[in-house]
Amino acid sequence: MMVNPIQNGVVLDHITAGKAMEIYKVLRLDKLGCTVAVIVNAASKKMGRKDVLKIYDVIDLNFDVLGYLDPGITVSIIENGEVVRRISLDLPEQVEGVLRCKNPRCITSCEQELPHVFKLTDRSRKVYRCIYCETMAKNK
Repeated sequence: MMVNPIQNGVVLDHITAGKAMEIYKVLRLDKLGCTVAVIVNAASKKMGRKDVLKIYDVIDLNFDVLGYLDPGITVSIIENGEVVRRISLDLPEQVEGVLRCKNPRCITSCEQELPHVFKLTDRSRKVYRCIYCETMAKNK
């Protein structure tokens, strides 16, 4: 397997093994006009097994979405072949546009233009609740 080094782009590392394709779909990486390398079940001293996404272009990423999907991800921004910024993600305090409220009485059911926003209410159990009706989101 030959994966070329990135000159300018983004590397999503330390993805929980088996989650790379979910992240690929949620970030809509298939819509990019650049190369994206998906590495699954790579050996890792720290994690045993991990997935990695290498995006061969610098793109804007929603770190809250990434942190929600897999809070252990490390994001490396690469410019001119060098890592210029490294970001370790954690569970975000609030997520928007990732979850949908399942409560049929929630205002988001009637008012279609309202964003679906969830806040973190229990970090240890990874519980998010709708900011409008307090309905608990289904755990991923």
